[in-house]
Amino acid sequence: MRLPPSLLALALMTPLASFATTPAKDATAFTLQNNQQWLQRLPFADRGDFESAERGLVERYDGVIGNAEGKTVWDMGQYAFLNPGAAPATVNPSLWRMAQLNRIAGLFQVTEGIYQIRGLDLANMTIIEGNTGLIVLDPLLSVETAKAGMALYFKHRPRKPVTTVIYTHPHVDHFGGVRGVIDETDVKAGKVQVIAPQGFFEHAIGENVLAGPAMKRRAQYMYGAGLPRGERGQVDAGLGKGVPANATVSLIAPTREISQPLEHLTLDGVEVEFQLTPGTEAPAEMNLYFPRFKALCMAENATHVQHNVLTLRGALVRDPKIWAHYLDQSLVRYGDKAEVVFAQHHWPTWGGPAIREYLADQRDMYAFIDSQTLRLINQGLTPMEIADTLTSLPPRLAAKWYSRDYYGSLSHNVRAVYQRYMGFYDGNPANLNPLPPQAAGARYVAAMGGSEQVLRQARKAFGEGDYRWVAQLTNHLVFAEPDNSEARELQADALEQLGYQSENATWRNAYLSGAQELRGGVAATTGGRGNADDMVRALTPTLFFDYLGVRVNALSAADNDLTINWRFTDLDEDYALTLRNGVLTHRDLARHAQADVEVTMSKATLDRIALKQTGFLKEATLGDITIKGERLKFLRLMGGLEEADARFNIVTP
Repeated sequence: MRLPPSLLALALMTPLASFATTPAKDATAFTLQNNQQWLQRLPFADRGDFESAERGLVERYDGVIGNAEGKTVWDMGQYAFLNPGAAPATVNPSLWRMAQLNRIAGLFQVTEGIYQIRGLDLANMTIIEGNTGLIVLDPLLSVETAKAGMALYFKHRPRKPVTTVIYTHPHVDHFGGVRGVIDETDVKAGKVQVIAPQGFFEHAIGENVLAGPAMKRRAQYMYGAGLPRGERGQVDAGLGKGVPANATVSLIAPTREISQPLEHLTLDGVEVEFQLTPGTEAPAEMNLYFPRFKALCMAENATHVQHNVLTLRGALVRDPKIWAHYLDQSLVRYGDKAEVVFAQHHWPTWGGPAIREYLADQRDMYAFIDSQTLRLINQGLTPMEIADTLTSLPPRLAAKWYSRDYYGSLSHNVRAVYQRYMGFYDGNPANLNPLPPQAAGARYVAAMGGSEQVLRQARKAFGEGDYRWVAQLTNHLVFAEPDNSEARELQADALEQLGYQSENATWRNAYLSGAQELRGGVAATTGGRGNADDMVRALTPTLFFDYLGVRVNALSAADNDLTINWRFTDLDEDYALTLRNGVLTHRDLARHAQADVEVTMSKATLDRIALKQTGFLKEATLGDITIKGERLKFLRLMGGLEEADARFNIVTP
């Protein structure tokens, strides 16, 4: 029995060595024409963001960060192709512009007393100078990049101890590098405090465990983890350049949670007002205002993109209505006070009028997505019809660079809102119980006159630049005939052109990843699983038993009823498990009056098993795990747990 640490941290860590060769195909004339039209559609002459992204630069960073084993974790040099010139034909000019902005990396002064490390990871790390020490907001995703960021800061600023770390929300790119900033010994000694919003720890550990393998696989598409960096591959991730590879992810539990809607603390002489914003970009999140600096941190609630209502890797649908509400509260409370607004991605906004317009626009964007989707839902439109109707934000919003579809997109965000309110079913009985893709594909191909006829129609559509239709047509043929190389190649060509045309970085990455796998298959996993020992140790018994339940094949175990009392000696906690009808359930801090099996072990032993330092059967034999009662039946249950293969097919059956 193993518990693989398939959290988002590991999902995103793909070794640089696994990148494939650059796709050979160039942009077609239709793609070139499509991309050139963007130059008239948006205000490319406005260079204000480039000035803001460079403002306060103390030292530019363009180096390489390695791990203890000498493997590359972060290398900004691989984006050297993003020169100041015009976009190549294979990249949407709007996305090319954003990719250039996200390459501006280094140490920046936001205002006197506040500095940011930008471009050394997917997120930013913010450093606030207190009277005697430092307050660090969001210490990046990896220990290695966080250490490098602090070294860059100390190269230019006085070396003071870090007295406080603040996590703005529980996504791994905002806490995973904490051990590169502070020592847990100092936390336990009371020298350093760690502050987070209420619910942080639960969500930091729980969000990606139960569906971890699937999220891991889909995240590879979303971030383009296996794509080469280049004009025909991955150019950006929208929120930043990408995610570290071969990295060490860490977690130190908060010592204090912010639980009130508005809470005031003085940290090393710096007054901080915390504004809780639960249910926005993350289930637990908070903005921060620093009166001394007249500076407002919007966490990840307001960045220079349209964000995701539903991330492509998969997650619970977010609530744009609540998101807009908290943005409005920030505007009302801080709009007349703040002289600079910064977030934990991208660059700041300076000046009261610009700040107020920015916050109001971000509010209006999410409110538009929510209200207008609901308006069309109530007119009877289906998800795809709504996406085809709401093709643009209102003109003034659409013309703002910080409202563009670089990370989220209007098309998939409105469908997410539909899902939030109405579920997967669009109301048409024909779609209530449709055939799965493979069975449907075979029937579509037969109805269209066979594979040659499908290919003939698809080639004609490709020649006309109708790539969306080519992708749909050939998808049926690929699922009907997975070995049909012509179908795979033609669909790959279509997906590639769609990727080249996409303004959205994550859509581009998904299209190009699909094209790459249609041509070369799913790549074998290569080393560098990363290191997330803290995340594994933080798994509670409750999450552990939830995860076990996901791995039971109910049909195979349907007749093997079993009751288990499971005790963790070092926690002094008991859990009552029941296997019945193939379903494993548990009652926390409880015992069966009479159980078939009594299992006794320490949580520390479970951690070592989860980290693959030992095995369940080995420890049961050595005596660190005691099993009384129906031992063989219990061991058959544990030995029969399914191990998910996170390399499952996506673009083929």
